[in-house]
Amino acid sequence: MRSFLVIDVQKRAHPNNAGPEAVLEAHGYQVFLARDKASADQKLLDVDAAILHLPVASIQMWGVELTEKKELPLFWWCSTDAALSSTEDCEVDVSIDGILTPGMEEHELNWALHFGAKRFFERKQWKSERDQLKARLEERKWIDMAKGILGEVNGIPEAEAYELLRKKAMNERKRIVDVAVSIVKAHQMLKA
Repeated sequence: MRSFLVIDVQKRAHPNNAGPEAVLEAHGYQVFLARDKASADQKLLDVDAAILHLPVASIQMWGVELTEKKELPLFWWCSTDAALSSTEDCEVDVSIDGILTPGMEEHELNWALHFGAKRFFERKQWKSERDQLKARLEERKWIDMAKGILGEVNGIPEAEAYELLRKKAMNERKRIVDVAVSIVKAHQMLKA
């Protein structure tokens, strides 16, 4: 990761120029600053990650806003002001991949960004696997319903109904789940 979008909507002057943009630029990173949604949207496609320099209470809204437009690692810049937030504010429903602080040395910053990026890619992989498992479960439901219908209509056991379903799918050159869905929907229409 070499380029970052820093979200800082508070328009404050940073004492001793310790804002995330200054720290990151000092360590050779490319930084784009956004103070509103319009400027964030314009710059979002050009960055590898986003750094939220916001109060904890604003993290969720911005996190959702950004990740709806582009999946990317999210880091929170934990300044002294933000660290004083109430623990109730910490119950945000957005995944933060890492926390950065103004006092980090270059090597600490590099490691935090590295581990945050790694966490992001692992989280992305887990989400993909979860979505695949959910899809398989949904397909399994359709197949089980179709087996039940075929077994009931033809008076055959479940194993034979599955074999019938499988053969029909092969003959029609379709996925078994697609045949199962059409059987269930046709049966529902006939019952209505």
